[in-house]
Amino acid sequence: MKNLVSFILLTATVIIETFFMLYIRKRVSKENNTLKYFMGLVFSMIMWCIVLMVQILIINFVSPDKAIYADYVVYIFIVLMPIFLFLFAYSDLTGKNKIERWQLSLFAMAFFNLLVIWTNDYHHLFYVKYSTEFSETVFGPFYTYPYCFYIYGLDAMGIMMFLLSSIKKSSIKSKQTLLILISALIPITINVLASTKIIPANIYETPVSFSISLIMLGLAIYRYNFLNISPIATTRIVNQMSDAYVVLNVDYKILDCNSSFEKFFNVNKNEITGKYLKDINLAELVILHDKPIGNYLKKAQNDNKVYKINAKLKDESKYFNIEISRMISDYRCVGILILLKDVTQHIMDMKALKQNQEMLIERERLATLGQMVGGIAHNLKTPIMSIAGAMEGLEDLIREYDESIDDPDVTKEDHHAIAKDMSNWVAKVNSYDSYMSDVITAVKGQAVNFNEVSNDKFTVGELLKTVNILMKHELKNALVTLNINCAVPESTTIKGNVNSLVQIVNNLISNAIQAYIEPDEEQKDNKEDITEKDNNENIAKRKIIDLNVTKEKGNIVISVRDYGCGIPPKVQEKLFKSMVTTKGHNGTGLGLFMSYSNIRGHFNGDLKFTSEVGKGTTFYIIIPIDGVNKNS
Repeated sequence: MKNLVSFILLTATVIIETFFMLYIRKRVSKENNTLKYFMGLVFSMIMWCIVLMVQILIINFVSPDKAIYADYVVYIFIVLMPIFLFLFAYSDLTGKNKIERWQLSLFAMAFFNLLVIWTNDYHHLFYVKYSTEFSETVFGPFYTYPYCFYIYGLDAMGIMMFLLSSIKKSSIKSKQTLLILISALIPITINVLASTKIIPANIYETPVSFSISLIMLGLAIYRYNFLNISPIATTRIVNQMSDAYVVLNVDYKILDCNSSFEKFFNVNKNEITGKYLKDINLAELVILHDKPIGNYLKKAQNDNKVYKINAKLKDESKYFNIEISRMISDYRCVGILILLKDVTQHIMDMKALKQNQEMLIERERLATLGQMVGGIAHNLKTPIMSIAGAMEGLEDLIREYDESIDDPDVTKEDHHAIAKDMSNWVAKVNSYDSYMSDVITAVKGQAVNFNEVSNDKFTVGELLKTVNILMKHELKNALVTLNINCAVPESTTIKGNVNSLVQIVNNLISNAIQAYIEPDEEQKDNKEDITEKDNNENIAKRKIIDLNVTKEKGNIVISVRDYGCGIPPKVQEKLFKSMVTTKGHNGTGLGLFMSYSNIRGHFNGDLKFTSEVGKGTTFYIIIPIDGVNKNS
């Protein structure tokens, strides 16, 4: 059988190319138009070989004279192959996947070539003499110039664009660049040598050489991820971003980076492309972790996690959140993306905020300490003066007793009377001393760090006693009466730091006292809307603060209620969300903000309130007895 070897080679080529196309169809996303062009190229190659196989059968079983008509069908796929190759390379180089209007002219050129070929019997511009052997074929002027210019021109531009894309993504010395160059030279060399009759060949050897070229190109695509890196990186990275990024291949060689990366580390993209990440100078980058960045690269390559680490430049001019993740295409890792998010401004803002918070907290502590000192002075002044008076009384009794020793008129009963008076004065001194000791104990507890966390337990009685002692002076000066009503046993224990809770309750009582002070202009306007009846109903309750302790659903509820001006609606909306105050220049707004945070963080409780302008405000401190909030 004539051309039996060619038939076998073409059959083997069809089988290999078919499996290759099915492999591509399985691995490539349906939305990936770039690789669909490659599938079109492979399909045209398969059809070329199949029609040539039919031609061999026609020559052997029909008539050799009819072979040219099979060639007319072959050229449908031959003229399409350069178009698919060009579109494939153009899409990869530019990232444009849709066919543009000007590219449609390529198909018009292909159709024009086919018309000339199909009408060759009438003008012989393509074939003067047809033969399956190149040495016997005589080509016409159309083949020599327009057709060859069309075929080889598109092929050359496609190969050049592939080479540029490969050099851009890796380097001119990379394996994929070398494979692409070899895959282009094999069919072109064989075809040119056969067409010029330098070597003997027939038309069946050309598609085999092209098949070898496609397989080598496919190897460059799938073995070395030639086409996969750029599209994935493009979809993940916003152009002209201020954050820095660098794209690595699976061997940790740099494929791409942006201008921010160049600027931060004083490197040049063209110089570092193709180098290993470890070989470039990143000495200015300080990783704020105990593990080197190479450990995270290995982990990221093997799973789908995004590894986040913190870093900064040595001079602390820049801070980064680094995210390391692998890039997947068709279920396999094709590279690694390192994204360096610039968080310098955020770090600086947080530092400034922390400093401001510390200053405000310190001011609040100093203000509280000032109130405490005033209370101490007043609370200790009365018992000290009383003790001084008692000492004068004792001195008088001692003098009287001393004078009565030798007085015969002083009876035994008189001596007992003097001793009783002395005992009464001593008892008074002891009571004053005990009161002063309680004040000092309460003040000592409040003098510690207000943010101290303690797992101690205390009783409700201890809490109320300390609050009463510390607030006595401020209440007296404001002419406000504090009514304490405890509806639970005073021995009931609460888990936490008693000094912290005392500070919170005292702050709420201080706010309640302030509610009876003349309100600002906005509150005055609100008060004008209150009816005279409302004022008459509340007039008797003015200057009174109710401190109630109850038990609800396993929680201790401490409420502080006043009958003052109330809280404006605008302030209510953001009372616990930010540091707001209704006291003007006299308040920082930090007290309630800190109290809310303290109750939530240290007691696992909650702080709520109800308020009505002109009628008063009630704050509720809800603390779980067993540490679990029943209302949460």
